[in-house]
Amino acid sequence: MQLRKLYRTIEKIASRPFTNEEELLRQAIHDIIHSEEININGGRIWKFDSKSASYELLYQYGEIEQIKQHYRIKLKDYPIFLELPKLRTILASEQDWYLRKRGILKYSATGIGEKIQYRGNTLFRYILAFNADHIDESLTPTLNIISAALSSALRTKKIEHKAQVLERDIDKARDIQQSILPQHEMQFHSFDIYGISIPDRIVGGDFFDYLQVEDDKERMAVVIGDATSKGFSAAAQALYTSGALRMGFGYQTKISLLLSRTNTLLNKTFSEEYFVSLFYAELTDDKNGLVIYANCGHNNPILLRANSRKPEFIEATGQMLGPFPNQNFRTENFLMNHGDILLLYTDGVVEATDEKGDFYGEERLTRMLIDHRDEKPKEISQNIIEDVQKFNISGTQSDDKTIVTIKRS
Repeated sequence: MQLRKLYRTIEKIASRPFTNEEELLRQAIHDIIHSEEININGGRIWKFDSKSASYELLYQYGEIEQIKQHYRIKLKDYPIFLELPKLRTILASEQDWYLRKRGILKYSATGIGEKIQYRGNTLFRYILAFNADHIDESLTPTLNIISAALSSALRTKKIEHKAQVLERDIDKARDIQQSILPQHEMQFHSFDIYGISIPDRIVGGDFFDYLQVEDDKERMAVVIGDATSKGFSAAAQALYTSGALRMGFGYQTKISLLLSRTNTLLNKTFSEEYFVSLFYAELTDDKNGLVIYANCGHNNPILLRANSRKPEFIEATGQMLGPFPNQNFRTENFLMNHGDILLLYTDGVVEATDEKGDFYGEERLTRMLIDHRDEKPKEISQNIIEDVQKFNISGTQSDDKTIVTIKRS
């Protein structure tokens, strides 16, 4: 049988669904023995046990002398097995008195599957011993192909299993991150709000939140944040920061004290090179539209007045959260008149690039806001994020993108 064809045959045998490695190997031995094209009539599966430093018999099938189940052969009695990682297959005379008594005078040993370390030595986890009409060097190429094909199948099954576990973990991570994001749309007195967040990866470090206390109708906080790391690390920071703010907000804490305590928690929990930029805006029921805010090193939000085409930028009032343990966070305020719009965003919006490497930038973002100023926050946010996504579709740089639009109606 041609070796390439033999490989495909073994590969096909091993491609069926199996619950574990040993089930795959048992079925493979069964099918190999019953294949008319492969001249093998019996086989055994041995698995290494590090506690006893021996290979234990797991399974035997076909025209072979049956030996005791779970029989063990000591590694010290078969030092030649240490050569299997290099040679894949070894043909040798049997030394074990019990096996010789059973009529096994010559054996084949073929390494299969994962290679493991034992006391400084490299070993195959599994050894397959096959029986044929003639056990000689002419059998070695066939056994080597069986070894390569089955080892590849076991490796593939292991990768598939890890991928399935990872996929489940990723789904859980995605669900957890989605759980910290509120409903997109919100209304508080005369303020209409809409937020949207698109992670660059499966999970990301951007987040926004609406903080309210059930019995408190006088204030509501809108928060947008961006963790500097990527992927799961960033998602963990975002989740931690959001949780700390939610917990602290319920205690009627002053904004500066709430941010200071959150900063201390982040500093103690994460490495100093990881930090979170944050913009915190507290909306009130004040008839003049009072907004109290703190900008912790975040992108400057854009305030567009109803009667103006010139934007105002809300600058930072303090450092980012995390790396500096003893920071004070100053609050400022402004009034939002009817028709005024406050646009919050993360740097993934303005730093998105096109195929030439040019940034989307604050100027284009401001133009989009001015062009859509007469729309509701939902339409403003969606139109801007769609424009950024189109701009960035072939870009050289991409990041999480989050926008929150607040409009006083």
